[in-house]
Amino acid sequence: MVLRITFFALMALGLLGLGTIAFVATHPAHPAVAAMAKPTTVRILVASRAIRAGSLLKPEDVTARAIPLGSRRPQESRDTGAMRRELIGAMVRRSLSPGEPLRRDELLRPGDHGFLAAVLKPGMRAVTVGVDDITGTAGLIWPGDRVDLILTESINNPALPQGKSIVAETVLSDVRVIAIDQRLIEGAAAGEPARQAHTATLEVTEAEAQKVQVAVRLGRLSLAVRSAQTVAGRTRSEPATWAADVSPALAAAARSAGSGSMTIWQGAANGQEVRF
Repeated sequence: MVLRITFFALMALGLLGLGTIAFVATHPAHPAVAAMAKPTTVRILVASRAIRAGSLLKPEDVTARAIPLGSRRPQESRDTGAMRRELIGAMVRRSLSPGEPLRRDELLRPGDHGFLAAVLKPGMRAVTVGVDDITGTAGLIWPGDRVDLILTESINNPALPQGKSIVAETVLSDVRVIAIDQRLIEGAAAGEPARQAHTATLEVTEAEAQKVQVAVRLGRLSLAVRSAQTVAGRTRSEPATWAADVSPALAAAARSAGSGSMTIWQGAANGQEVRF
């Protein structure tokens, strides 16, 4: 009798065990339990395309790649919003191929000693100009972009017609932006509000640096971003644009104000009226 009871008890336990195994196999783990599983990979920041030595990193230069957790080297950057912001604007010390890790020891980052001197090409200078929400192109300028520097000034001369009271002219053409604010970065990662720039640092020649210092005293400076397809190199600037060139109404007013007459006297003869 005891043996029979023991036999049936063992059979019941065996069936219960088989049922438990079948239940676990057919029902996935609860999400909370699955979340407790340790990750086996880590995402690091890598070059999204070929990057030449001396280039300043832009957002489109940076992407992420998953690698085994134990294979990440200390100098390889993890994919975080803070690290992406830190790398944007950094100078690449050597040329990189697509997919190569962005190692911190191979980048010269904003704030590092000698960064500005290393970024400048031989014989060039760095000059900083102030920008605001409008003149800074609404926070869309990045280190490495090429821009034109435009001066807009008001000419306070009552003798001039109204159409000649405001003028805009290109002071510098096709210059490289090497810094936006002190951190050499503008914009933000996805989901974060953009911070507006207050200064832009440009790479210029010695003569151009002198022109900028004069221009900042004459009027308002603004930046115009050039196309990425534009061939690098100085180009001939467009002539100055006056207020009358933009506004037909001011041009008409200038012509009306300029019309008049004058009398020319020759000795004692009657004067001759000339209209213009």
